[in-house]
Amino acid sequence: MAKKRKPPSIKGDARTYDPDFKGPVTNRSCTDVLCCIIFLLFIIGYILLGLVAWVHGDPRRVAYPTDSQGHFCGQKGTPNENKTILFYFNLLSCASPSVMINLQCPTTQICVSKCPEKFLTYMEMQFLYKRDKSYWEDYRQFCKTSAEPVKSLPQLLMDDDCPTAVFPSKPFLQRCFPDFSTRNGNLSIRSRMLFQDGNGRTRSVIELREAVNRISKTFDARALGLKVFEDYATTWYWILIGLTIAMVLSWMFLILMRFIAGFLFWMFVFGVLGIIAYGIWHCYQEYSNLQEHPNSTLTIYDIGIQTNISMYFQLKQTWFTLMIILSIIEVSVILMLIFLRNRIRVAIFLLKEGSKAIGHIPSTLIYPVLTFFLLSICISYWAVTAIFLATSGVPIYKVVVPEGQCIHENKTCDPEIFNTSEIAKACPGALCTFAFYGGKSLYHQYIPTFHVYNLFVFLWLINFVIALGQCALAGAFATYYWAVKKPDDIPPHPLFTAFGRAIRYHTGSLAFGSLILASIQMFKMILQYVDQRLKHAHNRFSKLLQCCLRCCFWCLEKVVKFLNRNAYIMIAIYGRNFCRSAKDAFNLLMRNILKVAVTDEVTYFVLFLGKILVSGSMGILAFLFFTRRMTMIAEGPTSLNYYWVPLLTIIFGSYLIAHGFFSVYAMCVETIFICFCEDLERNDGSTEKPYFITPNLHGILIKKQLVPQKQKE
Repeated sequence: MAKKRKPPSIKGDARTYDPDFKGPVTNRSCTDVLCCIIFLLFIIGYILLGLVAWVHGDPRRVAYPTDSQGHFCGQKGTPNENKTILFYFNLLSCASPSVMINLQCPTTQICVSKCPEKFLTYMEMQFLYKRDKSYWEDYRQFCKTSAEPVKSLPQLLMDDDCPTAVFPSKPFLQRCFPDFSTRNGNLSIRSRMLFQDGNGRTRSVIELREAVNRISKTFDARALGLKVFEDYATTWYWILIGLTIAMVLSWMFLILMRFIAGFLFWMFVFGVLGIIAYGIWHCYQEYSNLQEHPNSTLTIYDIGIQTNISMYFQLKQTWFTLMIILSIIEVSVILMLIFLRNRIRVAIFLLKEGSKAIGHIPSTLIYPVLTFFLLSICISYWAVTAIFLATSGVPIYKVVVPEGQCIHENKTCDPEIFNTSEIAKACPGALCTFAFYGGKSLYHQYIPTFHVYNLFVFLWLINFVIALGQCALAGAFATYYWAVKKPDDIPPHPLFTAFGRAIRYHTGSLAFGSLILASIQMFKMILQYVDQRLKHAHNRFSKLLQCCLRCCFWCLEKVVKFLNRNAYIMIAIYGRNFCRSAKDAFNLLMRNILKVAVTDEVTYFVLFLGKILVSGSMGILAFLFFTRRMTMIAEGPTSLNYYWVPLLTIIFGSYLIAHGFFSVYAMCVETIFICFCEDLERNDGSTEKPYFITPNLHGILIKKQLVPQKQKE
């Protein structure tokens, strides 16, 4: 009777011995060609989009305020070059609810060189002008160039050449706002609770303050952004120095890990525990100091939402919360070290083996610099394209009505012929004011779509650059593993060879994997956008659904990243397409399920401690420097709005730099373990079929039973 064939396993068939297999396959062909073509077409479209946006956009519209005619204030080479501040003719009209709808104050706006210093109406100026001509010279700075000092008030209102009154003001966000706090010039606003607005009506300071508050709400976010920008402008070189130190520190750890991996691990452990302990002690000190503070009883609910984040650090509630969080983290790290002590020992052996691989291929230590460079290009191109898209178009003017109602309000208009148009006759007092930049062409109608396209291709490119790095590193480390005599049998320049193979043959496969990940990330952003739009909704079911979807997509993204990384290792070794490589990687992981616990959990935990040590050390140094607590060594900046701006930048930047360098080790360990699993299935350790792994690591892994030994046939 014929022998029954064994049904295929859901975990796939194990590898068999192949005497011709010597590591990464050299005879390859292009994979996933269709996806490669689509990827290249998207890149070409992305370049064309950038060129079109560059032609139509104007980033000056972001940097400079714009007057009612659409002209920039303070732009070089224009009549407004020395007029950097925007002045509102009638700031009281900004109290209109339409300000929050149209994001535009319904009054004439001009560019001026300075803000008013005196409280003066146009009628008072005319009376004083008869005795002293200088009053008109001071007043005309806040009028149009065609203004004259002899017009009657009705004629002035009709021509809209001058404001009916000026208030003592100070510049804020390049705009003149009334000064309520100090006595400014000859007459302060605080000294007059009532005043004449120049139109024959008596107004109160409360009305003026309401108008200022209305328009200030529009600029609150920009005020915070401006202060943050000022802090970056003051500390950018210190930030670069801090990030450079973080890069050197990460590099030094990678080099030392080859020789003293065990010692460095305990250095990571005690360093992280010490940093967290210092944070707990500092929080306790701040909490104790605020006990006697008069505002110590205030809570976050009392002060509400503040753009000035430093106000939260004046509450003892904030420091107490931070102290509890840090204490929980400290205890969690200690418990993980206790329960994972045996697997951490195995992870250290894997890191030592990875250190040998990196030592024999030192170019892998430089590769993160190339990755940072490519990512910087992608991020810069995306940001520049987004700015040019946002500033594309021509000036669009809208009809605004300071008082009363008009059927033509908010309609487009032409300022050149507005005074003689039917709208001006039907709506007395209406103005044709600059609103925004836009247009009616096909390009301007699809600008929102272009923004989405810009974001999607950006995500695709970012993930492709990361995938290219992972595949190139995997090819280099696989070449090291499958060399019989190390390092004699390692071919020259294995990293550059693997990089060339990935670009030449597997651009489509890498684009396929990065496309899947970019699509998931895009859906996450869409969910975030929908959540922001529905944040005021009181439907509990919709909120629950949004929360569940975000959680599911977060988990899905983590799973896809894990599978992609292992698929890229298979692509680097065997040169197959993405789907076949992902299937082979998944089956291999299922046949060696404990691999996840060793390489992806414990090893990453050890490397994570190193990242925390680098970023935490730089964070402590930055905190002491920017709060001027180490003046004996270096003098920190004295004019910061928020010291946490450069502090957080250095912490997150140091973590990203450490992550980039330590990811080389993570990819090395994962590639070695994948190759080890393949090695166990292909060979049995005999003279005819020897293992390629070093005997010490093989003994440790088998002893810990992290991989099932090959069953005897």
